Amino acid sequence: MNSDVNPVWEYAPAPENRDIANLKPSYRMYLDGEFVEGGGEPLKTVNPATEEVLAEVSTAAPSDVDRAVKAARRAHERVWGRMPGAERAKYIYRIARMIAERSRELAVLESMDNGKPIKESRDVDVPTASAHFFYHAGWADKLAYAGLGPDPRPLGVAGQVIPWNFPLLMAAWKLAPALACGNTVVLKPAETTPLTALVLAEIIQQADLPPGVVNILPGAGDVGAELTNHAGVDKVAFTGSTEVGKLIQRSLAGSGKKLTLELGGKAANVVFDDAPLDQAVEGIVNGIFFNQGHVCCAGSRLLVQESVADELLEKLHARVSTLRIGDPLDKNTDVGAINSREQLNKITELVSSGEAEGATRWTSPCPLPDKGFFFAPTVFAGVSQAMRIAREEIFGPVLSVLTFRTPDEAVAKANNTPYGLSAGIWTDKGSRILWMANKLRAGVVWANTFNRFDPTAPFGGYQESGFGREGGRTGLEAYLDV
Repeated sequence: MNSDVNPVWEYAPAPENRDIANLKPSYRMYLDGEFVEGGGEPLKTVNPATEEVLAEVSTAAPSDVDRAVKAARRAHERVWGRMPGAERAKYIYRIARMIAERSRELAVLESMDNGKPIKESRDVDVPTASAHFFYHAGWADKLAYAGLGPDPRPLGVAGQVIPWNFPLLMAAWKLAPALACGNTVVLKPAETTPLTALVLAEIIQQADLPPGVVNILPGAGDVGAELTNHAGVDKVAFTGSTEVGKLIQRSLAGSGKKLTLELGGKAANVVFDDAPLDQAVEGIVNGIFFNQGHVCCAGSRLLVQESVADELLEKLHARVSTLRIGDPLDKNTDVGAINSREQLNKITELVSSGEAEGATRWTSPCPLPDKGFFFAPTVFAGVSQAMRIAREEIFGPVLSVLTFRTPDEAVAKANNTPYGLSAGIWTDKGSRILWMANKLRAGVVWANTFNRFDPTAPFGGYQESGFGREGGRTGLEAYLDV
């Protein structure tokens, strides 16, 4: 440590051992209880922090999707749909325990394949994935008491498509309620992050889940389209971009399939002048720089009351300057790698538009690694509501700061978005929290915190952020015929 007035801590490297990931040279898709070669063109998954190829992954062809849906249908009609809830729960509990037992392996593999810091994979993603299975296992024999009717029945076969920002967690988020409700599943992981989903398939196989109950098919968007449009699928659940969500909704119109969409967001994090500013700064940093800003509910718009804006920005710059960017496997890393070059190019283009439109850019002076896809945490001040950086989802470590004078103005600016997934409120007044929460058009509103998730709490949005809820008792309805 330097002996300056403002000391700077020097951190020695503390890398996690990558061998713990048990990385294989190749992975195959999981269909009808077996790992098999797919008929699609194999893809190579890349470590975004080093640009090295991690493994070759077998992908599905249209014929594989058809086989998987038929296998899921057989499993539902012959085994899983008929099985008593208490028996289904035993399998789901077993999966939850096995995820917990292999948590370190899964965390290292997730950070290598996705680019997120190991401390986030280790402390957030993997434990929450296990918790989703634990929680929903408890519902499997209590569905009649969920307030959704006296005899709720499963829908049948669910086709699920998940994104690359939380690969394992999104798989658990989708699979656990579907299985608890008696459905069978065909899941398509994201093209750039398929590895932890395929290790989850190993766990599912080792848990002796009956063949066909869960099928995991890697591939690109064409595989997802084939799955969601398949006539044998009764329920579609999609998490991803608003553009793709609109395509899915359009293609399923009139089909009778049940649909849940969890799409993009442009969340407002609103800070009033009576808020504890140091606490708010921590919440702002967590809200936008957690997982490199690759979060659909990220607090990417900061609305600050004018009288404290300068003080808050000064504190925010100082705090962001301490964030460590680098090797995702280093336990000291705060901000990891951007998931792909394509996403990095999108972030760079939107940041350039912010500068061109007149916003004031401040970027952390942190050093960036020479290799890999990295982007330094960036804060824009002087942002107007008309700018692209205030309207479009950047999906990266970029914060747009706007100001307001009155609570009514804060509500108007927060709601001035086509999205409606989440929002944050920072104030010392409980009455103001309740008033604001009632006014904000957002599916999730956090008060004096941000990015807090729990399997017992429903999550979902409004408008272009999608519809339907996932998690909690409310989330069960999406997988039941009620």
